[in-house]
Amino acid sequence: VQLQASGGGLVQAGDSLRLSCATSGLTFSRYYVGWFRQAPGKELQFVATIRSHTHYADSVKGRFTISRDNAAKTVYLQMNSLKPEDTAVYYCVADATVILSALRDPRQYNYWGQGTQVTVSS
Repeated sequence: VQLQASGGGLVQAGDSLRLSCATSGLTFSRYYVGWFRQAPGKELQFVATIRSHTHYADSVKGRFTISRDNAAKTVYLQMNSLKPEDTAVYYCVADATVILSALRDPRQYNYWGQGTQVTVSS
């Protein structure tokens, strides 16, 4: 299984970015695919995940939208109304067996991409 994250960059507060996670080596439709982020000096934080349903962290609900293209085996994270506190390295993650009650736990995901930096200036 390989995950390739892309789309990060430097933007101003209020701007938008779209992250992409291109996957290979997996039966895409069976996998939870999502995003975690890590700001400097802070722990990994769940952002969103998707399989048949979507799940979001409260801090991004209403601003971020996760979606998937099964034909392209790619997951997208559309991030709108970005805030400086969204600044972090964003990691794409995947796993086929995720306990729903623990899907916000990074230990549920065995496959991780390389990360893409998102920086939001005020």
